[in-house]
Amino acid sequence: METDKYKKALKEHAFSLTNEKVTEKVSKIIAENFAENNNKDVYKLLYSCIDLTTLNSTDTRELVWKFTEKVNAFEGSNPEIENVAAICVYPNFAKTVKEALTADVKIASVSGGFPTSQTFTEVKIAETALAVADGADEIDIVLNLGLFLNEEYEEMCEEIMEIKHACHEAHLKVILETGALKDVRKIHQAAVLAMYSGADFIKTSTGKGYEGATPEAAFAMCSAIKSYYGKTGTKIGFKVSGGVSTVEDAVKYYTIVKEILGSEWLSPTLFRIGTSRLADTLLSEIQKPK
Repeated sequence: METDKYKKALKEHAFSLTNEKVTEKVSKIIAENFAENNNKDVYKLLYSCIDLTTLNSTDTRELVWKFTEKVNAFEGSNPEIENVAAICVYPNFAKTVKEALTADVKIASVSGGFPTSQTFTEVKIAETALAVADGADEIDIVLNLGLFLNEEYEEMCEEIMEIKHACHEAHLKVILETGALKDVRKIHQAAVLAMYSGADFIKTSTGKGYEGATPEAAFAMCSAIKSYYGKTGTKIGFKVSGGVSTVEDAVKYYTIVKEILGSEWLSPTLFRIGTSRLADTLLSEIQKPK
């Protein structure tokens, strides 16, 4: 049966740690390694890994245009700091960003019935295709949590595969909404199935309606990425989002990624931070006199 292959994938990437055990491990990683990573060189790298995000009901073309112009203005203004990795908007604004953008950054668009994923698969596919046609280089969708929690893995995974097909050359990020899943074992399972279905990145949260990113969720997801890479040789990216607004938070996630996945994951190609507020905070820390 089709379903068996998904259960087999979960067995191949088994994860037995409890929430409590993961909290212990994360606390140890941060206690032992945070200080050495808490420096301006790391802040500069973190800035270049940002998906600068505006996902508000009040967004307008004018606001999105100005948002994009701010990124354009930063381009080349400081030779020591690379620009943000991407601008992330609702799909109806991908065209606005495309028209306004002169900086060398990616255009990311949420899609697929964001933030709940509760709509028809056909609508998710159409929305994705339209966003890509309007200029999106990257698509961020939410895993269908209802299907996942009901263990309807075949339907859930096939939906992701169909959306991936609609992305064409655009990269697909799959949001696990870790604040809704809560348990690290469920988070790990969702991560495995998303990667198995073609995700180029797995992402923690939408920042809408549920608790955002946690170090425990990051640990579980990075552990899944490590296991997947070990068995397939495929490097999947990790994006942390949902409430990451302080430099301390960002350095903690950098530290977790570095310790579990290694330095080769520490670039915009494989590590992103979705945020609307962190960019300015990081810049002010970088520009402080020594």
